[in-house]
Amino acid sequence: MTTAHSEDTLKRLMMLSLDGDEAAYRRLLGALRHLLVGYYSRRIGAATRADMEDLVQETLMALHARRMTYDLRRSFTAWFFSIARYKLVDHHRGRGGRAMMETELEDDLEGGFREEALTARMDVERLLGALPKAQQDLIRQVRLEGQSIALAADRTGLSESAVKVSIHRAIKALGEKLRGGT
Repeated sequence: MTTAHSEDTLKRLMMLSLDGDEAAYRRLLGALRHLLVGYYSRRIGAATRADMEDLVQETLMALHARRMTYDLRRSFTAWFFSIARYKLVDHHRGRGGRAMMETELEDDLEGGFREEALTARMDVERLLGALPKAQQDLIRQVRLEGQSIALAADRTGLSESAVKVSIHRAIKALGEKLRGGT
């Protein structure tokens, strides 16, 4: 299930906005504003609301200025939150808050976006990219999203047995690739 702040939704909005869809860009900025308010409010402590709003605006402006540098093969949230972290580091530097800068990198990101999880997701996506699209989709549905074999079979028109075999073969191929076999 895709939510308004999921990696897939945000990345799709970014891709549409890069293609000139202004409505998608406005939706993207609205969703990111919401994420940034939560992200910054937990990290700047006793700062004024104006400081937080300034950080949100600076980050959204930086996104706007750098949007053409976004690599569509990468995680959007990892790219975006790296911009947000840099803006937060600049904010703390301006106030002499080095201790806050160091601990910020360990905190959870809004909506469950942890740095380790984003990195892992990028690794999984890179590995899945080596598979045929049909196998990628089956692994995403069954192994990553937790859907049943029966539902995946129904959605693809394959038998349950064929879905299981396809996933098994794909995972075996990925294991061999990781071991340096191919």
